[in-house]
Formats: sequence, structure tokens, C-alpha cells
Amino acid sequence: MKIVIAFLMAVLASVSGFSQEERPVNPVRILTAGQHIIPYKIEVTFGKTVHILFPSEVRYVDLGSNNIIAGKADGVENVVRVKAAVKEFPGETNFSVITGDGSFFSFNVVYKEEPSTLNINMDQWMNPDEGEKKGGSSIRVTELGEEDPTVIASVMYTIHRLDRRDVKHIGCRQFGMQALLKGIYVHKDLIFFHVSLTNNSNVPFDVDFVRFKIVDKKIAKRTAQQETYIEPVRTLNALTRIEGKSTGRIVYAFPKIVIPDDKLLEVEIYEKGGGRHQRFYIENSDLVDARIVNELIGE
Repeated sequence: MKIVIAFLMAVLASVSGFSQEERPVNPVRILTAGQHIIPYKIEVTFGKTVHILFPSEVRYVDLGSNNIIAGKADGVENVVRVKAAVKEFPGETNFSVITGDGSFFSFNVVYKEEPSTLNINMDQWMNPDEGEKKGGSSIRVTELGEEDPTVIASVMYTIHRLDRRDVKHIGCRQFGMQALLKGIYVHKDLIFFHVSLTNNSNVPFDVDFVRFKIVDKKIAKRTAQQETYIEPVRTLNALTRIEGKSTGRIVYAFPKIVIPDDKLLEVEIYEKGGGRHQRFYIENSDLVDARIVNELIGE
């Protein structure tokens, strides 16, 4: 009898010990393959900047180390620029981006003297097969025709970033202010205006509105019926205030504009609560001489 009881106690003890071994003290959940966020790999260098265009506005940028510099591009909400802060930094670092649509992007960064690309469109990078089949994003905006909104955003940002002055004869200067049309560019059925506004005074200039209208060349005889207002379909870096001794720049996108030789495109920039309004005119000959955006990028 004693032998049977001892045997039963030994069996119970072994079962209890086995159960304790099988039950983890601190449970740990293991991520499945579908839960991992696979980082994108990019190359950076010290003397050049990599620009990354995102499908939505950038809300947050976090750097993995001081070997790189990254942040939103000035005056643009959906572009991040990245470059090396240390020449030939060893190994790999990383950074993360969160956009306004809730998307999370992770990047692994390595140093390369000549990066393979300096301009990255994340919408195309994320969907390369879809881009080949559909010519880019499947989303289309009516006012842009068949153009991909991300491509148009990239074009406008490039114009703003290069900051060229390809037009040198259109603008006005009065009341301590100077408004210039720095460039006219065309991409398929869209035309782009690059406008700068400089405040040479110490008094801030608050922009009330910017208006575009087609008027007769004989300005003195024009009537309301002879004026046709046009609206940009996209605006990059819309200005609300120009501080004293400073300059702001805007890029506008319009559907293709063709005007008769007896008409002008009038651009008006009105000051809120003031009288330092600026006005200049664009002729049809200026529009037909617009530069092709692809040629601009290729230079």
C-alpha cells in the first residue's frame, strides 16, 4: 500500500512540474510576417540632397542617429529632404515618417558617394506594378485631366526648388514691393507660373488675394463683360504674409491657357488693409514661349 501511494505522489509531482515548465512566466507575442513593416533602403551622400515625395502631408520625422539630416522641405507639406551629416559614415542608420493619412514609413539609410537616385516618389515606389499598368496612381482629379496628382506635385516642387529666373521682363515694382514672374513652364496640358513677391520695406505685407483675369489690351476701355477670371487648379506655397526685408515665392498650376493677341493675362496681388497692390501682365507670346518642364529638370 505504501508503495502504491508513493508511486502516485511521484506521478502527480512529475505532471505538476511538466505543467509549470510548459506555462511561460512572462508570455511574449511573436510578430507574424504580415505584421512587420519592411523598411525602404535609400542611399545618401554629403554633398547632395535626396528628396522624397509622399502621397500625403508629412506630420512626423524621427531620425535614428546624427549621421543624417532629415526634415520637411521649406514651404512644402509632403516632401522630406535627407542628406548625410557625416561624410562616409559607417554602417547603416534609419529614419521614420508618419503622414497625415495615417501611413507609417520606415527607411534604412546607407552612405554612398553617388546615390542611385536623388528624387523618390513614394507613391510609385510602393506600387511599381500598378504604376506600369495604369501609368501611375489610379486616383485622378477632374481638374487635372489625366494627370497624376503626385506627378503634378513633384513638378511644382521642382520648379520651386530650382528657383530659376527664366523670365526677366515681367513684373512690377512700387510702394517698396516687387512682384516678379520668374518663369512660365508647361507639362502636357498644364501651365505653371513661378511668382516671387519681395518686400523691400520694413512694414509686413499681408496678402489679401491673388487674382488672374484675361483683359483687353486697351485697358482704359475694358468693361466687366470683357474680363474673364481664371483660377489655378493647384497652388504651391500660397503666401499670406511677407515680412519686411524678405521674399516669398509661389507656384501656380493652370489648365492650358491660350489668349488672343488683343488680350492680356492680368495678375493682381492685393494687400489686406493696405494699398500696396501689385499688378503685371502676361502676353500670349509669353505663354507660347513657356519652357518644357522635362527640359528644365534635365539641365
